[in-house]
Formats: sequence, structure tokens, C-alpha cells
Amino acid sequence: MQEYGTAGQADYKKRGSKAAAYTNFILTELIPELEKRYRLSTNKSDRVIAGFSLGGLSAFDIAWKHSDVFGKVGVFSGSLWWRSAPFRPEAPDADRIPQTMVETGTKKEGLKFWFQAGTSDEKEDRNNNGIIDAIDDTLQLIDALAALGYDRNKDMRYLEVQKGEHNPKTWGKAMNDFLKWSFSKND
Repeated sequence: MQEYGTAGQADYKKRGSKAAAYTNFILTELIPELEKRYRLSTNKSDRVIAGFSLGGLSAFDIAWKHSDVFGKVGVFSGSLWWRSAPFRPEAPDADRIPQTMVETGTKKEGLKFWFQAGTSDEKEDRNNNGIIDAIDDTLQLIDALAALGYDRNKDMRYLEVQKGEHNPKTWGKAMNDFLKWSFSKND
């Protein structure tokens, strides 16, 4: 809970306090080591980062803030509820860090997004709109990206897994779709 999250901004419970260190590890240790060992493309459009749950939030954060390194990001059942302040019933969708990052940010040219959520990821519906939060948070982030000018068909893909749960079995079912999207040359 400390290594994953959004670098530079822990949530209101101070979780994710080491997310910047994790981001630094990815950028300054892991990628250079992989480049020494393997012949990797240096073209950002060939570089993909992804994660599951809180790791999905981290992958989104890293790609968003380092779109010069990564051209695509995959978010499997992302913890897109990550908040800067406690939940307030009068503003149930307020204070979500990833949505705020996008809403207050600018379009990152060339960055593409793949999102997955399962219809049984959870049961919570904080804003009582009939859509579980895992799906609602994902769709609202997609809307925020579209508002910045990202094309819903060209720049984003959303996969909703019917009866999909918040677990590796569901994510495994979605992996083939993600890999085909990630490494397709039909950009």
C-alpha cells in the first residue's frame, strides 16, 4: 500500500507514500537494466506499462507523468477510487486523485489507454447511480480523457468483463485482449 499509488501525492490516509520511489525504481533501475540485458525498442509507442488493482493505478500514474517513456498503459480493475480527502456523501465522486490529475492536466500526445473492469469487481455504489464504483470510476476517467481530446476509439479501449471479479482469474481472461491491443501496429 505504500509503494503503489500516485507519485508525489499519497491518498488521504497517507497510503502510497513511497510511490515516487517505486516510479523512480521503474525509470532509473528496472528499465536501464532491461535495456542492458535485452534489445528493447526505444520508441515510446512500443513501450507499455500495466498493472492490476492498485498496480493499475500506479501504471496509469507512471504513464501519465512519463508519457515521454511509455506510449501505452493498461489498467486492470484499477484502484481509480484513490482519494485526496475522505468520502463525502454530498459529493460522492469528488477528490479522486486520478480523475483530478486528468481533469487538471493536458493531453499527452501519443499516449493510449486500455482499461478493464469486471461487473463483479465489487458491490459498492457510492453515488447510488446503479453502477458499481469500479466501473463508474473507470468510465468517468475515460470521460475525463475524452474531454482532453483523446479519441474513445483510437486512443482508448475499455473491456468490461461480465461476472468478472477483482482477481487474477478475471485479469487472466482479459490479458489476451490487452496484449493484442498493446502490440497491435494498427494505431
